[in-house]
Amino acid sequence: MSTDPIVHMEGIEKHFGNVIALNGVSFDVRAGECHCLLGDNGAGKSTFIKTMSGVHKPTHGSIHFEGKPMNFDSPRDAMEAGIATVFQDLAMIPLMSVTRNFFMGREPTKGKGLFKRFDTEAASKAAIEEMKKMGINLRAPDQAVGTLSGGERQTVAIARAVYFGAKVLILDEPTSALGVRQTSNVLATIDRVRKQGVGVVFITHNVRHAMAVGDRFTVLNRGKTLGTALKDEITAEELQDLMAGGQELATLEGSLGGTV
Repeated sequence: MSTDPIVHMEGIEKHFGNVIALNGVSFDVRAGECHCLLGDNGAGKSTFIKTMSGVHKPTHGSIHFEGKPMNFDSPRDAMEAGIATVFQDLAMIPLMSVTRNFFMGREPTKGKGLFKRFDTEAASKAAIEEMKKMGINLRAPDQAVGTLSGGERQTVAIARAVYFGAKVLILDEPTSALGVRQTSNVLATIDRVRKQGVGVVFITHNVRHAMAVGDRFTVLNRGKTLGTALKDEITAEELQDLMAGGQELATLEGSLGGTV
């Protein structure tokens, strides 16, 4: 695993008027690691994603990408540089084929001028191969995305990002709406991607899912990071405690005479 981070965020603040959504967040991700960002609803995870992926510019603080100051004006800039985000509500068209969804906006073509057209054969071959690498065997390249399970759709989105050169892959709660089997498939996909040298930022509120694939863990609470730990430095219980604001709970227990 490389020691130099691909993305390094230092002292990031993001204000919306009087609301401080992020308040001094520091975070980085290295090639070939899965760095989990854990936090409950309202912790600032969505703002964090948007700041890292070029949607928001930070109010204060600095972001470096491959050692240089990051000045992306849009998510497209971030994507071109190699920061890809897979959101919970996957941007896919259910009635369209896996191949068409895989290459949406980046279609390979053949022929020239008036005869230029979508190269179905090349696209289908690539889509099938890339999905196979992620452990999914498609019935046919023209299989509609809507016929895939939730976990398989997540895998299509992840495979697409990796195929188009993602160096950092931000996954927004990829397992939150999935059953046990689908979750294990997506976690296996994350593991495969990490082994290909991609830096994965896995955003979740599920400690068990994070512990299954994570190398490092950072907890976000009310717009602040509560520190970063390596896998062998922290237990699932300690992570859960940090997420729930363990100190606040202990104080509450004390004031209620241990009834919480």
